[in-house]
Amino acid sequence: MTENNARKEIVLEGIAASAGVAHGKAFVYLHNELEVPCLDLHESEIDGEIERFNRAILETRAQINDVRKKIEGSLGEGEAHIFDAHLLVLEDIALIDEVLGEVRQSKKNVEYCYDNVTRRYMSFFSSMEDEYLKERVTDIKDVSRRVLHNLIGLKKVDLGELDENSVVVSQDLTPSDTADLDRDKLLAFITDAGGKTGHSVIMARSLGIPAVVGLHDATHRIRSGDEILVDGYDGIVVINPSENRLFQYSKVASDRHRLEAIYRSILPEPSATVDGHEISLMANIDGARDMEMAVKTGADGVGLFRTEGLFLHHHGYPSEEVQYQEYAAVAKAAPNQPVIVRTLDIGGDKTTGGLEYQEDDSFMGFRAIRFCLVNTDVFKTQLRAILRASAEGLLKIMYPMISGLPELREANRILAVVKDELRTEGHAFDEEIEVGAMVEIPSAAVIVDLLAAEADFLSIGTNDLIQYLIAVDRLNDRVADLYQPAHPAVLRMLQRILDDGRAAKIPVGICGEIAGDPVYASLLLGLGADSLSMSSSLLPEVKYLIRKTKITAARALVEEVLEMSDTALIVARLEAFRKETVGIE
Repeated sequence: MTENNARKEIVLEGIAASAGVAHGKAFVYLHNELEVPCLDLHESEIDGEIERFNRAILETRAQINDVRKKIEGSLGEGEAHIFDAHLLVLEDIALIDEVLGEVRQSKKNVEYCYDNVTRRYMSFFSSMEDEYLKERVTDIKDVSRRVLHNLIGLKKVDLGELDENSVVVSQDLTPSDTADLDRDKLLAFITDAGGKTGHSVIMARSLGIPAVVGLHDATHRIRSGDEILVDGYDGIVVINPSENRLFQYSKVASDRHRLEAIYRSILPEPSATVDGHEISLMANIDGARDMEMAVKTGADGVGLFRTEGLFLHHHGYPSEEVQYQEYAAVAKAAPNQPVIVRTLDIGGDKTTGGLEYQEDDSFMGFRAIRFCLVNTDVFKTQLRAILRASAEGLLKIMYPMISGLPELREANRILAVVKDELRTEGHAFDEEIEVGAMVEIPSAAVIVDLLAAEADFLSIGTNDLIQYLIAVDRLNDRVADLYQPAHPAVLRMLQRILDDGRAAKIPVGICGEIAGDPVYASLLLGLGADSLSMSSSLLPEVKYLIRKTKITAARALVEEVLEMSDTALIVARLEAFRKETVGIE
């Protein structure tokens, strides 16, 4: 009897975040602070401890040099230069001498002494007023973690080296964690923290794989190699599932596959209601690798190209040529269809390389268009790449986190400068390229008429709009239950934005997660959205629902729920409407 079979079946309950059933081996990914042991040494052991430290320094130097070569090859010498600073920290004579002195004096193990010394250095530099010196803290922290990993004998887990049929188990997954994931070997995600609109969940939906979040203590109860059953429909995770449990879920999966076949059967048909009202159903993508599924599901274009995925994958600022190749590949994969390219939206839950800023509230801090308007070199490089790629297809530019006209005007001013530069250099681009703004901050929602006068289109980013409107951090699992898309204030705000957009005769789409939720699709249709953009895996079911709906019924549904005051009753009514409309389960 194997160890896994001997262990008792354990059922955990969390939040159903991405639909599906998966059965595979757990891959536990932890990124907590290292637990550094404190051991007493005998006098005779000190020389051996110092030799162990010297080997760790040599091993760390080799690792840093390998990373430097990789970054230099992909991003260039400028981006690789940061690792020269890491080598200087690693080989700092004063720091090394202080560690060796502490080992001899305290007679404690070298990792304990090294950790003490580097923490003192970080505390010292953090207290300095000089910004350059403060920045050394990040270098010291990164290098010290490498050295400690090597001393303790831990390998840094690489999410790009998953085994076949892996279920990733983590406290949470940041965009940086997931940037290098081997998607071909990943079956599902489960996390201790998180809500339905976290980055890992959005990625799971885009891949069409199950995800359960908000499990609280899964990482303490699951070991790498455990058999895991993930139910992304009901938010259940089963550790070491019994044969009976597996049989039960094989039927669930079979029933779901039958439904999915029904949904896929209408993909060649137009995105229109029973009574002929058309609405564009578009795909959200992170890059060219997502286009195959977008095309396969019959998307009417790309409603949201999240370009920060490219930055995260390259761990910094990709060159203009690297960006151009990615944007051009997407344009060519969607001939004669619109592709809305969102400019860099770093910040909040997305940080990478030199873009990391520690803020008390990064969602409302220095991020997205705010970052770009200060770091104009980064912004201009991206705009140049997008414009050049626009010669290959129907690209559009969209600015995130616009809070008012000054930001929109300044972004457009910089765009005009970049266009002039490209003309002078002889580069072809779409001279009539459309430019739009995201409506994801309440201030923007209130001035849609003003934004519409200076934008070609608008797109509602419901994920952020909801959290700003009802003051709920969507990534904080302690208040995740308060994140309610059906809150009456949210519904009234959506109605106002769409009504104002219609009055201004400007297209308004929706690209947040509720756009791909069949429970909300009829509501958004009835409110008057011109397009819905979603993960490609969600498009078949939403399209099936739209084609079964009458626009008159959807508008009547809107009138009904806008008169309701209880969020739970609103959700129940929307779910009932979906079931009545689709007619299958």
